Amino acid sequence: MNTDKIYAEHLANEYAPKDDSKVIALRKLDARAKLPATVFTYSVGMISALITGAGMCLSMNVIGNGSSVSFVLGVIIGLVGLACMGINYPVYKKMLARGKQKYAFEIMELAKEISGE
Repeated sequence: MNTDKIYAEHLANEYAPKDDSKVIALRKLDARAKLPATVFTYSVGMISALITGAGMCLSMNVIGNGSSVSFVLGVIIGLVGLACMGINYPVYKKMLARGKQKYAFEIMELAKEISGE
């Protein structure tokens, strides 16, 4: 293969004027519908994992003074983190459904235009 030709074509495509097709617009609308739910889910998942880890560290005397109060506090904090993990997926499904409902009309109209062409 001629690598110079491939490189030249790649640069030409990079500087060529871009025309936004309807498929690209459809993908952007789909991403816009799903992005808030995804960001929220990842954020809550990471935070709840950190909360659970902090509770585990307290209950295993890694942090804290090693008293029974820190053990009980660690178990409670760990359970709060696990509860947040447990509700994360149902909240994600509801947020995703709400986002899809919000953009459903626009996506359906654009999909009809694409399939009709």
